[in-house]
Amino acid sequence: MGKFILGLIVGILLVVAAAYFFLTGGGVPMNVSASSLPMERFLVHAAIASSIGKAKEEQAPIPGDETNLIGGAHIYQTRGCAGCHGRIDDPKSGAGKNFYPFAPHLLPPSKGVTDDEVGETHWVVKNGIRFSGMPTYEGRLNDTELWQVSLLLHNANNLPASVQEVLRERGERPPPPTTATPAPSATESPSPAASPQTN
Repeated sequence: MGKFILGLIVGILLVVAAAYFFLTGGGVPMNVSASSLPMERFLVHAAIASSIGKAKEEQAPIPGDETNLIGGAHIYQTRGCAGCHGRIDDPKSGAGKNFYPFAPHLLPPSKGVTDDEVGETHWVVKNGIRFSGMPTYEGRLNDTELWQVSLLLHNANNLPASVQEVLRERGERPPPPTTATPAPSATESPSPAASPQTN
C-alpha cells in the first residue's frame, strides 16, 4: 500500500513538473496572433456555459420595445461597447479583433449574439469574462440598463429604423433631460430668502 501511495505522489509531481516545464519552455504562446491550443476552445466554452448556468433561462423583466432598444443603443454607443465590438454596418470596426480571444462584432451585418438567449447575454454583460477583455458592467450600469443593452444585442438583426439611427451616430449623444431643478449659476444673484441677514 505504501508503494502505491508513493507512486501516486511521484506521478502527481511528475505531471506538475511537466506542466511547469511546458509553460516556462514557451509551450503556451502568449502573443495575440497565436492559434489556440488543442481543446482550448472546448474547455473555455464549457467553463463559460457552466458559469452562466441557469441564468441562460432568465427572461428580461422589461419588454424589447422601441424605447428599451433605443436605451440599449445609447448605452452601446456611449459606454465602451462600440469601441470593442464595432459599429453597425461596419464589420471591420472595433478594437476587439486585436484581442485574444477576439471580441466579436455584435451588430449587422454580423449575427453577433442574436442566436444566444437574452439571459445569457445579460449574464456576460453583467459579470464579464475573465481571461478576456470583457469587463463586468455590474455597478457601472443599473439592472434596467443591463437588460436594455442585452435586448439590443439579442435583437440586433431586427432593429427598428429609429434604433439603427442611434447606432449610426458618431460621438456621445446628449443625456436625456432630467426633472431635477438646475443649480443657480455663479452669475445669478441669490434669492432674497437665501441672502444673509444683516443686523
